[in-house]
Parts: sequence; structure tokens; C-alpha cells
Amino acid sequence: MIVDVHVHVFPPEILPSINTYLETDPFLKTICTSPGHKYASLEDLVAAMEKGGVDKALAGGFASSDPGLCSIMNDYVLEGARKYPGKIFPMISLSPDQFSGEEIDRCLDQGAVGVGELFPWGQKFDLQGKAAERLACCCRERNLPLLLHVNEEVGHYYAGKGEVSVKEAVTFAQQHPELTIIYAHWGGGMPFYELMPELKGKLSHVYYDISAGPFLYTPDIYRVVREIGIMDKVLLGTDYPLISPGRYYREMKKAGLTAEEINLICGENARKIWGF
Repeated sequence: MIVDVHVHVFPPEILPSINTYLETDPFLKTICTSPGHKYASLEDLVAAMEKGGVDKALAGGFASSDPGLCSIMNDYVLEGARKYPGKIFPMISLSPDQFSGEEIDRCLDQGAVGVGELFPWGQKFDLQGKAAERLACCCRERNLPLLLHVNEEVGHYYAGKGEVSVKEAVTFAQQHPELTIIYAHWGGGMPFYELMPELKGKLSHVYYDISAGPFLYTPDIYRVVREIGIMDKVLLGTDYPLISPGRYYREMKKAGLTAEEINLICGENARKIWGF
């Protein structure tokens, strides 16, 4: 079973008026007007899943500072869960500075399985601030994994690349040791710090998705995390529609991963979190 834990869809009915939202949300505008950006519908996603052999996808909208737009995006992925039961699983979009527990509970009651992808830098919430603390408590109380955007602080620029450090992300995880956290994009390099004895045991509920990995690292990264001993913490996340699943499969094979290791990344580790 192949599970993609990080995909994005967008309500088609919003597209005619999207500029109205973008003009009031600088970060969303940066993401949505970047070269090569694509809007994908639920139907686009399901077609891509069938082509790429993906059985289940955790689908969310895009991070926005507008709670009203977040609610519209949530309605859309909730609709997807009803339309494609057992295939589409909703992730909750919200603005940490303005979200309500009621919105989380509304989505949870309709089948949501997590929160995210949220952008601490882009949505301007401090991982050590009060909004992040409240968010973490809400997720932990409801047993909802939290997917957060973290990126490497070196290398080339790309739209959405922020300034949240690995140090901040590690501190957040240590402050909330019982919260299941998924750090996107290989956690901005956080897996390498799991070689530090003082961190190894304190990140037991932290996972890393490989979204956008082909743009960030060579396939050798898979062999590196094997040596670090954290293959059980790596999750397939395509960041669809950014990259198709096939590219990730090819890179895993190129790195020399065994079929068992590929199965861990592509499904078994997600099964451990969500019980699929």
C-alpha cells in the first residue's frame, strides 16, 4: 500500500476570484504566483494517484492567513473524503494566529486526520510563541499529527523558502514530546542531527517527509538516513502537484534501497502513524 502524506488541492470555484485573496495574503501570493505553480483539483489528484500507484493521499489546501479561505479549502478536502472514501484523507488548513478549536473539531468530525501543511515563516507564527503552543495543545489533545514546513537554511532560493531554523524546529519538538510532528522537505536537514545522542531520544515522535527532495538533495540522502538508523521515520510526501510519485520511486531505487526499505517509506511508516 502506497500512502502519500503531503499533497495539495485547491477548490476550482475559487480560481476566478483568486487574486482577491492573493492581494491580501503576501505569502500565499508568493506561493501561487511562483514559476511553475499549479492548481490541482480532487479529480486531478485521483488521476495522478492512479497513474502513480498511490492508494491513499493526505490532502490539504494551501496555508493562508485568511481563516475564511482556510475553511473553504477544508470544505473541499472534506468533500474529497466523502467522494473518494478510503482514498482521500483530509488535512486541516488553518491560520495559527486566528484558528478556532471549533474549526478543527468540525473537520475532525468529518474525517480529518491531521493539520497542515502549515508554514511558520510564511504565516508569521513563532514556533516558540503562544499561537504555536495553543496549536500544539489542540493537536495533541485530539491525537492529530501536525505537518509543518521546514526548509534548509543554505542553498538556492525558491518560492516559499523561509527562515525557520532547525534549532527552532527541534526546540518545538522537545517542548511537545507527545505530539506527532511531520517536518516537510526532509525537515530542513534535521535528520542529520539525530546522530547527536542528546537529540536521538527526544525526537521519537518526529517524522520527515521527502517532499520536494529531488530539488534539494541527491538520491544519496536515502543511504545517509539508512546509516543514521531512522528509515522508520521517513514518509513519502510528493508535494503534488509539484512532483509526480514516479520521480521519488526512481530516486529510491537509484539510491539502492531494498524493497523492504521502499515499502517503509511509501506506506508502512504512515500505517504506523494513522493505522491505515
